Amino acid sequence: MNPSYDEIVKANSLRGNEIRKTPLIHSSTFSELTDSDVFLKAEFRQKTGSFKIRGAYYKIQSLSDEEKKYGVVAASAGNHAQGVAFASSLEKIPCTIVMPKNASPAKVAATKGYGAKVILEGINYDESSAKAHEIASETKATMIHAFDDPQIIAAQGVIGLEILEDLPDVDEVYVPIGGGGLAAGTLIAIKEKNPDIKVVGVQSRSFPSMYDSLKQGSITSSGGARTIADGISVKVPGQLTFGIIKELIDEIVLVDDTEITKAMFLLMERMKFVVEPAGAVSLAHLISKKPSPGKKVVAVLAGGNVDMYLLGQIVDKGLAAMGRLLKLSILLPDRPGAFKEIVDEITLANANIVEVVHDRLSSHINAGSAGVTLSLETQGQKQADLLIESLKRKNIQFKLMT
Repeated sequence: MNPSYDEIVKANSLRGNEIRKTPLIHSSTFSELTDSDVFLKAEFRQKTGSFKIRGAYYKIQSLSDEEKKYGVVAASAGNHAQGVAFASSLEKIPCTIVMPKNASPAKVAATKGYGAKVILEGINYDESSAKAHEIASETKATMIHAFDDPQIIAAQGVIGLEILEDLPDVDEVYVPIGGGGLAAGTLIAIKEKNPDIKVVGVQSRSFPSMYDSLKQGSITSSGGARTIADGISVKVPGQLTFGIIKELIDEIVLVDDTEITKAMFLLMERMKFVVEPAGAVSLAHLISKKPSPGKKVVAVLAGGNVDMYLLGQIVDKGLAAMGRLLKLSILLPDRPGAFKEIVDEITLANANIVEVVHDRLSSHINAGSAGVTLSLETQGQKQADLLIESLKRKNIQFKLMT
């Protein structure tokens, strides 16, 4: 049965002190970049670093004493896992979480830190979910679904209530979609109060399961390509969520990893916000497509649990995409002064050498030559282009690696 608007209101009233009302933050930077009036719903500041705690907390609070005795089990790539583990620790009930084998080590560690037993099984959410259902049937534990549950959906819908409370005259709301719980709840909350507000779902191009399901008119398994947005890597949307989204959504759009990377980088540099890939997809679409000129729009930033190694890559790739980090592979004659000519050109271009790798021994480098890989920091694409043209005029052999 679909959750009602009244159930969302009830979930809001029962959230206690543990679930935060996250801020809605206006961004002049992203407003300028998108030609819209942009507000960011900061769910990455929620307890456990994601909106997922909302649904997990409300669902577990709603269990009977008999159900709590047997504990709970859930499948998750990370954020739902942490939400269920934390909510279970508050109730002091047994909790088992099944996570994909490729789950972020940081999310696995955090889930264990909240007291849950973690089992690594499968390579994606769907395979982990099958194992979790198996455990639930064997142990009588209650399965806490990541998205396809009326109470989970209702609690996520509180985000919609908060957006309307803080910005009643919002024109459009952009929300990430994996399995669809967040989008379904937000849709019910917003469309009940004002059907004219446009709600757009955003999926990874690598896992467009809800997008494809709406196109087909029925639930479709879709996706599987590698993506940094593991939090929305769901091949099959939920039954409940599909029905709600099919009825209420205005549009679903897709973004790729390059667009997500740029959004994450700009959030860090301009706003000092650390947002995970799945949490940044809404803003990624706004930045790349500028779909709503002149409109007052909200982008839901759904979570901030990002692996530190990936974060370092995001910084480098973001700088490279903006022309501020230039990586060159140069072949030089192995003689005194050859490298100085390169350094002189870099100095004239006012670029900064970040890293130098010097190579005489690789098989592809002829005797009498030396390979040099340079990482350069520039002030932007224009300065990078000027340096490249300068090297070409000097007939310097090089390969652009970014």
